[in-house]
Amino acid sequence: MTMPAARRALCLIAAMASLSACGTGSPFDRSPSTTDSTVSEGTLRQRQATPYAQIERRQTIFDLFGGGPDANVTVAVNRHIWNAALEVLDFLPVEAADPFSGVIVMGYGTPPGSGQAYRATVYVRDPALDARALNVALQTRSGPASLETVRAVEDAILTRARQLRIRDSRL
Repeated sequence: MTMPAARRALCLIAAMASLSACGTGSPFDRSPSTTDSTVSEGTLRQRQATPYAQIERRQTIFDLFGGGPDANVTVAVNRHIWNAALEVLDFLPVEAADPFSGVIVMGYGTPPGSGQAYRATVYVRDPALDARALNVALQTRSGPASLETVRAVEDAILTRARQLRIRDSRL
């Protein structure tokens, strides 16, 4: 290929790439087409309910290289529940904690005044101070802890989280 032919081919490829990103038939437009007969009503509703439906539509090919929200900055964990879980279960050693996913893994420890050793995994899954945002899994050396014990620990964490929120609102 000669130099002018190579330059023309490069310009043609660049023009095709920029035109393919425009219009309704764009491969970067992931919203379902209203004329697409293969998309059922339930699938359309399910896609619209996902967080992906809240992302703005791409307009050009250069939008693919733009930076979105930084996942390391956006934290979707309630800090009061997080801190309350660490305070209530302070007798357990922390093995792993990830505030970005909301998971705290704790090793075996014995609570004061008890002879039974427990280990816990705490999952804070919502930024709201709500009982649905907290999930606690307790285990003893002989198997899972009783539901009453798990419920009591969850209640203690939520009560302490509310106290922390009230204390912070007074500042």
